[in-house]
Amino acid sequence: MIEPGVLQSADRLRRLAGRWLDAAGLGPVETPARRVHAGRGIEVLGYGGAPQPAPVLALLPAPIKRPYIWDLAPSVSVVRRCLERGLNVYLLRWADPAEARLDLGLADYADTLIAEALGAIERDTGRRRPVLLGHSLGGTLAAIFAALRPERVGGLVLLGAPLRFGPAGTGAFAALLGTMPPARRGTGRRGTVAGTLLDLASVAAAPDVFVWDRWIDRLACAWDPERLAVHYRVERWTLDEVPMCGRLLDDVVDLLYREDRFMGRRLRLGGRTARPDAVTAPILAVLDPRDRLVPPASVLPFLAAAGTSDTTLLRYDGEPGTALRHVGVLVGRAAHRSLWPQILAWAARRA
Repeated sequence: MIEPGVLQSADRLRRLAGRWLDAAGLGPVETPARRVHAGRGIEVLGYGGAPQPAPVLALLPAPIKRPYIWDLAPSVSVVRRCLERGLNVYLLRWADPAEARLDLGLADYADTLIAEALGAIERDTGRRRPVLLGHSLGGTLAAIFAALRPERVGGLVLLGAPLRFGPAGTGAFAALLGTMPPARRGTGRRGTVAGTLLDLASVAAAPDVFVWDRWIDRLACAWDPERLAVHYRVERWTLDEVPMCGRLLDDVVDLLYREDRFMGRRLRLGGRTARPDAVTAPILAVLDPRDRLVPPASVLPFLAAAGTSDTTLLRYDGEPGTALRHVGVLVGRAAHRSLWPQILAWAARRA
């Protein structure tokens, strides 16, 4: 067992390395934003000035790393693609649970906090039922919210979001469970889990994804300055560790990865059951067949079980210059050129 003080020191060293990359001009170049809401567990950023009479999109990151992966640099910014399309775009930003001394679980992250954020967006725009776009675990939370509160969601976009769990559905992350400390032995874990521990567990579960593929990607774009710059900006983002609430980690590991309660229609949160067939909003999912973290088997059963027939599936085959294949859909040059126009056209028709 690694001592918590060692992990916290490692977190600080990783943030220091990130500042060195900032000094080298390889940090994020974010779009100016206004703070629409500042809660204890979540903030909402709005972009593009006053709301326009246009569709509303809410971007939902995973509560593990900083959310600027959605707004990394002008050429590969999902936020900017939304603004160019004339859409109202909001980014939900999770609070740092260590700084805010939060003790929250899956019910808070997948229900209460998202509802709070959407309430702020509705007050700002005067419009209900935005389209939710979620990446990775953020997409998982968005789908669970859409099942708990279908009347609040106008559309659901899932980007590399795991939804069917257990060994059949979770790819490389099935092995991750073996590296995690035991969860829920009668008393829930309190406090936070250092981001470095989650990073080490990921490397142990899939060293090819989190180590070797990154080196290969660096070599693949060595003679393309634009792609190489994006690669290093993603590397800088990976150093921006965010601690995770111990209760949330326990819930994700036990209720989702070990017991697959969402797809099993047994996920009880806040007195209600989250079931795939309760999701009535139109769904668009982007799949990368070679993504070992979220393979097609982790997504397709959810689409088949959802309570809507309005489902769209887009394919993303990866590209050089993204460092981590799993975030390529957000930061890949080809993804922004060919995939995002399709996603945003779909969202505009349903918001």
